[in-house]
Amino acid sequence: MTLVIIVAVVVVALAVGVAFITVNHNNSSRNTGSAGFAGYPSTLPSLTINVEGSSLMYIVFLAWLRNFTHFYNNVPINVDGGGSGLGQQDIERSLVQIGTSDAFLFNQTQQQYPWILDIPLAVSAQQVNYNVPGIPSTMHLNFSGPVLAGIYNGSIPYWDDPAIKAINPAAASLLPHHSITTIHRADGSGDTYIFTSYLSKSDPWWSNKIGYGLTVNWTPLSSSIAASGNSGMELNCQQYNYSIAYIGISYLASAVALHLGYGYLQNAAVNFVNISASNIQADLNAFTSQVPADERISMIYGPGANSYPIVNFEYALVSKNQTNSNLSEDLHTFLKWSADPTNGNSPYYLKFANFQPLPASVYQLTLNQINQIGTS
Repeated sequence: MTLVIIVAVVVVALAVGVAFITVNHNNSSRNTGSAGFAGYPSTLPSLTINVEGSSLMYIVFLAWLRNFTHFYNNVPINVDGGGSGLGQQDIERSLVQIGTSDAFLFNQTQQQYPWILDIPLAVSAQQVNYNVPGIPSTMHLNFSGPVLAGIYNGSIPYWDDPAIKAINPAAASLLPHHSITTIHRADGSGDTYIFTSYLSKSDPWWSNKIGYGLTVNWTPLSSSIAASGNSGMELNCQQYNYSIAYIGISYLASAVALHLGYGYLQNAAVNFVNISASNIQADLNAFTSQVPADERISMIYGPGANSYPIVNFEYALVSKNQTNSNLSEDLHTFLKWSADPTNGNSPYYLKFANFQPLPASVYQLTLNQINQIGTS
């Protein structure tokens, strides 16, 4: 039964994606055809670009590649998911031309692979979803970092725990005395990195005992599920009543369609905020001036009354030392087109994944990094 559900959801998602892209091809008022490629080469060398990694970026890459290859039909782009951990591993091993990741390379890894560029292509965020019968869809439960840490370490085992009730006075009488099923990623995941970064920055116990990373040593709980990919997180949350999961924003619409609730998260200003475009932008604004030249920066739990606390760049990991000048030209063009605010970074494309565009100053840093790609 689970397999049938998974296949059905994937088919629907791909059907929606194809419908979106087909409309884009046939509507001349959109950023398509020669109009969408003004200022770019009229032709490119015939080479294949292989992309692998983030399941969040997989969604927007589908929109990008089908429009890009509609114009440059001699440049096939193969895109696969598998998680940010796989995207990082495969670019380190030179198995793909682009590794996609919700997380930049950590310092030790970056020092080991200094030729890999961490190039932001968009802005993302993450929601906390839950399946609690009796909580109406019009109500959004509040969660703080310490409460989520308690849920995931087992010290808050029931939905009607006093700690959850205390920050949800309007829902206190609706919260059931039922054990919480926690869902976490089984694969190396940028979503795990940003979720555990939020817990680490907001809860001292989590910071000292668990920490953050693409994978962590989760507290073993009897009611815990390990799932692969964001789709696996979403489908398990839908299948198991009284469950909770962290899921990337690209899946927010489908999670709502599956009747999953999503929470308001407590930020550094101690306010519970929605995962709205304006609140994501508020967090982004607090960090924009701090983005370094290599663009590796954590934007988790930032300052500001309205800042949403789990916001991140979506990275394309690319070697700056290409052995083939033709491939270098193809990568330059595709990455610049994807980051271009009038093309791949326009709302028309990014809304498909609920991403936000790069700020102007970050876009310039991204161009600077893309221009480093050359032949070794």
